Amino acid sequence: MPAFDVDALRAEFPALAREQDGRTVAFLDGPGGTQVPQRVIDAVGDYFANANANSGGAFTTSELSDAMADEAHAAVADFLGAASPDEVKFGYNMTTLTLHVGRSIGATLGPGDEIVVTALDHEANVSTWEAMAADRGVTVRKVDIREDDVTLDLEDLESKLTARTKLVAVGYASNAVGTINPVAEIVARAHEVGALTYVDAVAYAPHGPIDVRALDTDFLVCSAYKWFGPHVGALYGKAAVLGSLPAFKVRPAHDRFETGTAAFESIAGMLAATDYLRDVGRAYGDVTGAPGAGEASERRRELVAGMTAIVAYERELVGRLIAGLGAIPGVMIHGIADSARAAERAPTVSISIDGLAPRAAAEALGRVGIYVWDGDFYATGLIERLGKADVGGVLRIGLVHYNTAAEVDRTLEALERLAGTAR
Repeated sequence: MPAFDVDALRAEFPALAREQDGRTVAFLDGPGGTQVPQRVIDAVGDYFANANANSGGAFTTSELSDAMADEAHAAVADFLGAASPDEVKFGYNMTTLTLHVGRSIGATLGPGDEIVVTALDHEANVSTWEAMAADRGVTVRKVDIREDDVTLDLEDLESKLTARTKLVAVGYASNAVGTINPVAEIVARAHEVGALTYVDAVAYAPHGPIDVRALDTDFLVCSAYKWFGPHVGALYGKAAVLGSLPAFKVRPAHDRFETGTAAFESIAGMLAATDYLRDVGRAYGDVTGAPGAGEASERRRELVAGMTAIVAYERELVGRLIAGLGAIPGVMIHGIADSARAAERAPTVSISIDGLAPRAAAEALGRVGIYVWDGDFYATGLIERLGKADVGGVLRIGLVHYNTAAEVDRTLEALERLAGTAR
């Protein structure tokens, strides 16, 4: 296989050519939303120019629009490893989809039932369930973290699973500290007590292949703007589970869980994003050796190969970042920093700098064209649990596959200067 050519891939992303004070900007803000390749931009424009119509019409543009949406459902089903496009539902974003399907799940619950959430998660997979539980008289139990490495405390999870547990909501990866949870193991434990599982894969989807059937999860949700597409969300639900739930929709709606008129232009862009990832697989992955290659569709094989190639490249990049951060006095890494545990984390790294507020650090980096995030990133409970809420949260450096070793080194040099000044 050819070596991963990050420069060739970067050339597909117009935003990555942006300059500030004569120097190319380093976009290290991926966990908040990635940049998009030109083909995504073109797909959105082409939809408006050539297929802009509502669904179900007896004329060409409506037929083109419906065909595109059908193909996008099939493409995202392949991206997630779903058995059928019918198991994929599109919506505004992960949070909105979760609030919507959560209402359906909540309608099946009542007093005495319990939901398990975690202290590691984004609030979209915590507060949404807490709100529903309050309406239904359902108890919410929260799994704690291990403070030493900011991973989920699986013993605490085990203690909170009972015959009363009806739903376990867990993240695939932390959007704040990068921890990758053992999702298949968690799903299996939940199913042992008869509970449904709801996996938030927003922070994981840009960084590795997803196989919902191998995970055996009942639901999994992600947002395309985190994996090089537009602002649109995608929900996977097992057909049998979706079919068993009550639906809250207007009477003539064509789908039980896709409410209102879809954002077809964004769906067109999402389809183009899957095409981009297929090209990554064809160029830099092992399509024939991808997991499940024997029975998978060509698109699924290419997508898995692309995401697998991305994993290998990103793992080297984040290893370089973590090693460099560990050598800077006054910098604390929150989460897994052991190179031997690289498979347990995504390339999202949050730090604290002695004597320097996260916002001040982000502003200083922004002035030299290095774009990072500060705060709690809606992982509010986790930042509170880490004792960082009162100091402005943490500084988050988020790598994706279009970032480079040179950008990592440039960021480390800037952080070393900032930490030295703070001391």
